[in-house]
Amino acid sequence: MKTKRTTQLAPLLSGRPPIARQTLAGLALALWALMPAPWFPREAVAGDAPASIQTVQGHRFACTDYSQGKVFVVSAEGKVEWEYAAPSSNDLWVLPNGNLLFNTGHGVREVNRAKEVVFDYQSASEIYACQRLADGNTFIGECNAGRLIEVSPSGKVVKEIRLLPEGQDGGHLYMRNARRLANGHYLVAHYGADAVREYDSKGKMIRELTAAGGPHSAVRLPDGNTLIACGDRPGGSRVFEADPSGRTVWEVGTGDLPGITLKFMAGLHRLPNGNTVMSNWLGHGQFGRAPHLIEVTRERRVVWTFADHQTMKTVSSVQVLDVAGDAIH
Repeated sequence: MKTKRTTQLAPLLSGRPPIARQTLAGLALALWALMPAPWFPREAVAGDAPASIQTVQGHRFACTDYSQGKVFVVSAEGKVEWEYAAPSSNDLWVLPNGNLLFNTGHGVREVNRAKEVVFDYQSASEIYACQRLADGNTFIGECNAGRLIEVSPSGKVVKEIRLLPEGQDGGHLYMRNARRLANGHYLVAHYGADAVREYDSKGKMIRELTAAGGPHSAVRLPDGNTLIACGDRPGGSRVFEADPSGRTVWEVGTGDLPGITLKFMAGLHRLPNGNTVMSNWLGHGQFGRAPHLIEVTRERRVVWTFADHQTMKTVSSVQVLDVAGDAIH
């Protein structure tokens, strides 16, 4: 039976003696086999060998799978070490004691490695942001309610900042990730407004950064710049760094990484060496069509990708675990 490749070689082989045709066919097919294949995976076929999920040995990390409803801890070899069911999980932390803190759609939960719940907060509002504070309280951003709260270990709300009047529903797109900063201010990604806003400790807006494409995550870096990941709305699918004046000083976007498509940039982790690990969320019809995680240098050179499409659907948040320093950065 003629294969597709043999058929495509027919013009090259026509008019040759039989022995020459066999020799040329063998050489051409051998050379063809050495040609690099496209990055994106084809449909799996029975009997296929498992695809490599990493370009090189990578980092040990924790991540959320929003679409599948799980959180994972993954080894540097790309193997899942630990997982836990977490519906609509979008933000997570591995705490110093080894516990995981993460959101659960309408709540925030802390679980130890024995999978015992040690903290649980539930809300009528959608929740996309959580953070354990130095005093042991937990910062939570309530999306629909437009409320920033700090909750004690017993579950009591000890501080409340209302960005929207009580009773007003900001809707599904109002807020994504949010952080309380070291100075007591709050950094909030307003996804639907294409803006990242900084509020003081009383909730007064003191700075706004335009972030076309729907900002999903925002991180304040030690030098005062802000690192922002944007979704797939118009102008998005990018990660950029802005100085305090709002000027973009670094950016990686669609077309900057040969062979890799940025779909919906969700989570990020700036490493001490200046590299940035970005989570490429593959929802909105993009399952399996790009790497889950991408590490890039300041020069936008890709040094590592992770793509385990059999185990995970969409990675929306990532924390690298084998580097020193503050996990926020």
